[in-house]
This record gives sequence, C-alpha cells and structure tokens, in this order.
Amino acid sequence: MKRIGFLINPVAGMGGAVGLKGTDGKTEEARRLGASPQAQFRAQITLAQFSRQTGLGFVTCSGSMGESALNEAGIRGIQVLYHYHDESSADDTRKAAQAFLKSGVDLILFCGGDGTARDIFDAVGRDVPILGIPAGVKMYSAVFAVDPATAAELVTRYDTTSLRDSEVMDVDEDAYRHGELKTRLYGIARTPVLAGKVQASKHVFEEGDEERAKKEIARFIREIMIPDVLYILGAGTTTESIARELGVNKTLLGVDAVQNGKIVALDLSEKALWALLEDGQEAKILLSPIGAQGFILGRGNQQISARIVRKVGIGNLIIVATPHKLRETPVLYVDSGDPSLDAAFGETMLVVSGYRMAQKKCIYQPEKRKKV
Repeated sequence: MKRIGFLINPVAGMGGAVGLKGTDGKTEEARRLGASPQAQFRAQITLAQFSRQTGLGFVTCSGSMGESALNEAGIRGIQVLYHYHDESSADDTRKAAQAFLKSGVDLILFCGGDGTARDIFDAVGRDVPILGIPAGVKMYSAVFAVDPATAAELVTRYDTTSLRDSEVMDVDEDAYRHGELKTRLYGIARTPVLAGKVQASKHVFEEGDEERAKKEIARFIREIMIPDVLYILGAGTTTESIARELGVNKTLLGVDAVQNGKIVALDLSEKALWALLEDGQEAKILLSPIGAQGFILGRGNQQISARIVRKVGIGNLIIVATPHKLRETPVLYVDSGDPSLDAAFGETMLVVSGYRMAQKKCIYQPEKRKKV
C-alpha cells in the first residue's frame, strides 16, 4: 500500500483573482478585496479520483489543512498526524511535513503554490518525494502536476523508478508585485513523473531574436485590432511589446485593458475585469504561454477566470508567442479551475508567432476531462 501524506495550504491562490500576484503576507488584504479560498476546491478535484481507489492510505492534518477535504471526498481510514489551531501558517506546513516524514510516508501530496513547496522542501528535503496540486498564483517550481486531475493519475501510477529531480523555485513576491520577476533555485526535490504530466520550471528567453520576433507579433496585432473592441492583455513581455507598439505602458506581470489604442485600466482584478464586460462589451483576450511550461491559463493570470473566458468566448482568445518560445513549448496547457471549460478548448490552437504568421499547437488533453 502506498502511504500518502496529504496537506492543503488553505489560503493558497487567494491573491490571484484580486490582482495581488501572490498571497504570502497578503491574506487579510486578499479577503478585504473579496478573494475566496481556492485550494479546497482544487484539492477536491484530485481527491474525487481516489474515492474508489484501493492501495492508498492517507495521513493528514486536522481541519482545512487536509482532514475536511478527505472526509468530504469519502476517503476512509485516514490518520490525522498533525493538529493546528486558528489560521494555518508556513510553520504548520513545515511541522506537518516533518510529521509525515517521521511516519514513513512514500509521498507528500500537497495543494498550494511555490511558497508551500518551499516550506515542505525545508522540512523533508530529498528524503521523501513531493507532488503539488496547483493552487497558487505563480507556481514556477517543477514539482506540480499540470492540473488537479492529473495529480491523481500521478499518485496512482508512479513507482520508485519514475521519480525525477525537480526544481523548487523561490520567487520574490514583493518584486513580482512591482512588475519585476526575480527567481532563484531554492532546492532540488524528488517528484513523481509521467511524460507531459508534470510542469517544467519557467524559462525566460532573452535573446536578441526574441525582441525582433515580439516586435513583429506586436505590429501584426496592432493592424488587426478592431475599433471599439476591448482588448484584455495578459501578463508577459510579449503582450508588453503589443502595448508598446500601441504607444501605451503595460503592467508587465498584471492584466490590463486597452480600447481604440488607449489604456482603459491597469493591473485589473477579476472583479474589475468582470465589471468591464457586464454591459455586453465585445472583447478579446491576448495571452502568451509561460516559457517552457506552456500554460496559457491558470499560472500568474488568475484574474482571467473561467467566467471571464466564458463571457468573452474561447474563440476570442488570441495566443501569441515567439518561434523560439514555441520550440521550447511542446504543448499548451489550460488550467482555468473549471475542467469543463478546459475541455472545450479542443485539441489544437493557433498561436500568432510573427507578422501574419501562426503555428498550430496541441493542447494537453487529460483522458478524464468531460466535454461541455
């Protein structure tokens, strides 16, 4: 029997939809801005796959750090090894992981983001494999399954021969909130892996050819922009190039809106985006996949929620990426938090890669997705 240590960071990802670009130290502010917890919902998608599984035994933490979600999923025979009080903290995560390690678990399955991954790695290092159910804002580390359902598949199918070394990344959230991406390698964990089902760490491309390609993409997008249509610009340097072509400034790591070549609003939250669309405003969304990871939704742009995408329409999403980035990105991933919406993206998508140039790219399709 595989013995799984299961842990949830209850506040992971709360800062995403409200535009805080992270939740570390910002939980109360996120709540004031109307954020709601996401980790329990994300964890339930994974745990639902285990309700009829045999051969798995779970140890966990009390309450919303794991016990409640396991009980709700109908998983029996769980053992609570760590109890916490009041609101959980990073210290609780570390102590729980240490308790799992001492009990002899085969794997620690956690639901959270990069901060949770770092806290667990602090506690267990390479002594036990770890796997993340993605629920944070950025998730640049390579220890996460590509989506919650795939995390369940990895848990049930992996063995000791299918472990890899995976980067745990440290992201400076204060710098990130000010539009600067600062990352460093925090450690190397062991992670279960099946081809295409665990995300890579983020790559940042800096070559001169990249800048020329971005300018060509931006020139083409400017030419095809339709008057009076609202354009929602996702995060990244490629979309920043489009803003620069329009002669406006962009929030590099935020979500902005432009119309008729002018800024409508900068660094929008999900709620503010929804308000712009409520009166039937026609809109399009411009997104660029995260380098090497390939995510177009669900990593660093949770402001563009499932309901925003449904309102705008999948057909009104425009994906842009340079040829170099596409060569390093074998497949695109969608993890909006709504599995039925993710399935509606189909098998391929066109990606604008230059002036009047586009490439067809495959979209990852987990076997268990249900079509809308």
